[in-house]
Amino acid sequence: MVLSHLLLVFIFFNISLLCVQCNPNYRDALSKSIIFFQGQRSGRLPPQEITWRASSGLSDGSLAGVDLTGGYYDAGDNVKFNFPMAYTTTMLSWSVIEYGKKLGPQLPATRAAIRWATDYLLKCARATPGRLYVGVGDPNADHKCWERPEDMDTVRTVYYVSPGNPGSDVAGETAAALAAASVVFKKVDPSYSRLLLATAKNMLQFAMQHRGSYSDSLGSNVCPFYCSYSGYTDELLWAAAWLFRATNQIYYLNIIKSVDGSDVTDIFSWDNKYAGARVLLARRSLVNKDETFGAYRQQAEEFMCRILPNSPSSTTQYTNGGLMYKMGSSNLQYVTSITFLLTTYSKYMASAKHTFNCGSLGVTSRTLRILAKRQVDYILGDNPMKMSYMVGYGANYPKRIHHRGSSLPSVRAQPERLGCEAGFQPYYYTSSPNPNELIGAIVGGPNQNDFFPDERGDYAHSEPTTYINAALVGPLAFFAGAS
Repeated sequence: MVLSHLLLVFIFFNISLLCVQCNPNYRDALSKSIIFFQGQRSGRLPPQEITWRASSGLSDGSLAGVDLTGGYYDAGDNVKFNFPMAYTTTMLSWSVIEYGKKLGPQLPATRAAIRWATDYLLKCARATPGRLYVGVGDPNADHKCWERPEDMDTVRTVYYVSPGNPGSDVAGETAAALAAASVVFKKVDPSYSRLLLATAKNMLQFAMQHRGSYSDSLGSNVCPFYCSYSGYTDELLWAAAWLFRATNQIYYLNIIKSVDGSDVTDIFSWDNKYAGARVLLARRSLVNKDETFGAYRQQAEEFMCRILPNSPSSTTQYTNGGLMYKMGSSNLQYVTSITFLLTTYSKYMASAKHTFNCGSLGVTSRTLRILAKRQVDYILGDNPMKMSYMVGYGANYPKRIHHRGSSLPSVRAQPERLGCEAGFQPYYYTSSPNPNELIGAIVGGPNQNDFFPDERGDYAHSEPTTYINAALVGPLAFFAGAS
């Protein structure tokens, strides 16, 4: 095991020569990562630190005769996609559950970020019996425009799933988000927590009774933007795992057993939840010493073995600079989500004084922690380009992110309306930095050669998303608390 530690240290810290005095300020990065969500808010805004944003989407839901104001825009566009929004909410809630004490003074702001989403998700789940609203805004029309959310003039079409047009994936993720948030608010707002939990139970029942993928029901209104590529079984498992965490009721354990399969994965994301569910369930085996959950511990560790770079069963690529590389587009979404699982499983292992093996490789909690720290440090600037991939953190960070509100003059600076196409010239195509900094935004990240062009039009690398940020809050808190 000592040898395995030395190998990890050698592989991932030999590039420390690139950054002789790197000393990431995790607390500063943590604070900024949460401020970011203010810039993504839809609805009527309260006073906030990101002052260049103003209220928007105040008639959302009116086309269906319901109030669907609030929630978050998913990325650099002006659409509210509930599938990734609910995942964002689940991950923020999991961060509070695991790292609440380490969040320190950022805990209230993190709760506020969660509640901005859950207030909206509750509206979506409760507005009309037999329907779950799953999005607002025609994505195809929206993506043809480059305009501020405050100026939106594209149709705010409302999308929903129902018994006749099912969406077990989005309903399952909504259930998971509300159940996880119910744990967050259980002590600080018991009545709100009970409402979240009751709605989560209804959402899982809805997802179970009316099975089908929302991609099939809604087609081009959600694809290719947020297709459910992995199907919906992972969301049923994820939702049941969170409801079991929130209630400890055997009913949800039976659902877990009925829907879990032997799906092998080396990914964790807004679309594929298998690894996250298994890590969550493995906690019962490690921390609570309940061998009923031993199979989930084994599956969680098999996942880790597919991530660790010197594991004989690793299926994960790394750049020369040490960054986990999963996909060419928005790669950091996978890095942050998987890093969350690394720190969280490391935490469980340390609590249980547990180790495991990947073939001949011995793995301890420290093994996972070293790898997680390498990913976080890379994002914060310890990389070949000396580039922080979090806006506003460090001396060198992206200045031309693919984000409408950031790239256009604020309505506070230029109140005259900018129409659908008015934002392209001169703002989209200029090489000038964005006029508004979206503090804390983490972009899609560099390519497989550790290169980042910082070009506004390169959305695959330059676009921030709520789910990239949400997954990094926990690891940042983990390392901030240890520093």
